[in-house]
Amino acid sequence: MANVMDTLRARGFVKQTVYEEDLYELLGSQSVPFYIGFDPTADSLHVGHFMQLIAMKHMQDAGHKPIILIGGGTAMIGDPSGRTDMRSMMTKETIAHHVECFKEQMSKFISFEGENGAIIVNNADWLLNLNYVDFLRDIGVHFSVNKMLTAECFKARMERGLSFLEFNYMLMQGYDFLVLYQKYGCQLELGGDDQWSNILAGADLIRRKEQKPAYAMTFTLLTTSEGKKMGKTAKGAVWLDEKKTTPYEFYQYWRNTNDADVAKCLKLLTFLPLEEIEELTKYQDERMNKAKEVLAYELTKMVHGVEKANEAQSQAKAAFGGEGDLPSVSVSAQTATVVDAMVEAKLCKSKGEARRLIEQGGVSVGDEKVTDFNMAIPAKEFVLHKGKKVHVRIVVE
Repeated sequence: MANVMDTLRARGFVKQTVYEEDLYELLGSQSVPFYIGFDPTADSLHVGHFMQLIAMKHMQDAGHKPIILIGGGTAMIGDPSGRTDMRSMMTKETIAHHVECFKEQMSKFISFEGENGAIIVNNADWLLNLNYVDFLRDIGVHFSVNKMLTAECFKARMERGLSFLEFNYMLMQGYDFLVLYQKYGCQLELGGDDQWSNILAGADLIRRKEQKPAYAMTFTLLTTSEGKKMGKTAKGAVWLDEKKTTPYEFYQYWRNTNDADVAKCLKLLTFLPLEEIEELTKYQDERMNKAKEVLAYELTKMVHGVEKANEAQSQAKAAFGGEGDLPSVSVSAQTATVVDAMVEAKLCKSKGEARRLIEQGGVSVGDEKVTDFNMAIPAKEFVLHKGKKVHVRIVVE
């Protein structure tokens, strides 16, 4: 059996581990049940989750069994990691709806069949009916408050105030790992590096309570070369649900990746061989555009399928002067000016915003830069460019 740690290291996933030599030996000698947790805070996964799914697939392809833990219970408290404010509370009904949406999206990437087929579990099943006193006596006794206060996930909150509700989060996530160990033999928790303290707490709890080995591994966060989290646009998160982020928008997001980040994204988010990635990204000039097109196409194909990936690629080529079809937006026959069309097509929230974009030189009709706020609609059908990333065909009906 090939050792998946070699694959994950080579592609740049691994950030931190504990008992690394033992874990390496374990992963190379047998099928290991492992888990990754997902908080159901929205009705769709986003690009940040996507990287976890890719890591999960690498693990499964190497023979290991994925356990997808949906945080239906912990989501009712909220993870303080990486936040400076407290999460808003969600109802049980909202969480249940989000869980169903997650299951549907995950089935595109992870196999639920065979000996190492993935399973989905919801920690609401064991957290919501806990007896608090029993929990403190059984689990809380193994946690040091002094040690918890040094955790990175709490430091950012200390000045503004950390509620006792949130302080319990680490105990609950650690308990999740213990339950999964007891029920399914889960020996390894994976997650983003911002979860290191919580993941380590779970592995430590199993070792203390069960006197058995358990392991933790975190992945590098999906950030740009400037250190900013990827997966964000002016409109918000880049979602895997096409109703929230269209296949064309999804494609364009990756097509516009900075040159310095293309190789990293190809390694972390696609399954292309490393040799091919090296060949695609060895030129630091306009030839990098080919690598960006490959990145955008491969990711769109994985998330939305071949047909929609082909369509998005065709639309993108049309937008940049090549062949293909742009997305069309219809506006009413009463639309008189380009500013009106931008608002009606929902490219801008208001006429004021449209005028500011024109003033900044960010709007073109065809090849002509728009400079007049009162520019009339030039034809019944025309191509409108908003900045470098939004290109649509306006149809006056």
